[in-house]
Amino acid sequence: MKYDRMVVAYHGCDATVAELLLHGARFRPSQNDYDWLGEGVYFWEYGADRALQFAREQQRRGKVTSPAVIGALVQLGNCFDLMDTRFTNELPDAFQTLQKLRAEAGKPLPINEGGTPDKLLRRRDCAVLNCYLELLQENGESYDTVRCGFVEGPLVYEGSGIQRQTHVQIAVRNQACILGVFRPTMETR
Repeated sequence: MKYDRMVVAYHGCDATVAELLLHGARFRPSQNDYDWLGEGVYFWEYGADRALQFAREQQRRGKVTSPAVIGALVQLGNCFDLMDTRFTNELPDAFQTLQKLRAEAGKPLPINEGGTPDKLLRRRDCAVLNCYLELLQENGESYDTVRCGFVEGPLVYEGSGIQRQTHVQIAVRNQACILGVFRPTMETR
């Protein structure tokens, strides 16, 4: 679906990377086999605090030296929006396509794994989205961004239906949709 709307989005990274991006460097798309929304540059929609949490998590894993956040104005463009049933209704067929292709290649299906119920390593979701979006592109239908809401983290209090790290995430596949970047003013508690 073509979205002319723009969102403010935040990317957690190392301070050195943030400085490079602020001075015109291109983002490096993530291509991990466990990325929740397939390949792309990952942002938290209106989620500066969650982006900083992510950067700090990466620091604990030794992937970031100095946690930082960069803000961006992102035009969603042609968005494969998983907050819209039009797109989630396509996923069962996309999964069947991946099943068939993997079976023909004699390869097992990847699985989502990690902390229950969060399933932090989304190998199956990543494979389904990458496979499907590539097939669509081969047929002349390309997507600039992928967007989805994720319910994640522990409950905010006993008996709650709200989880601490719930967020909307965007994977930007076409970097022309990143209209500009900025250094956000935010608390770093």
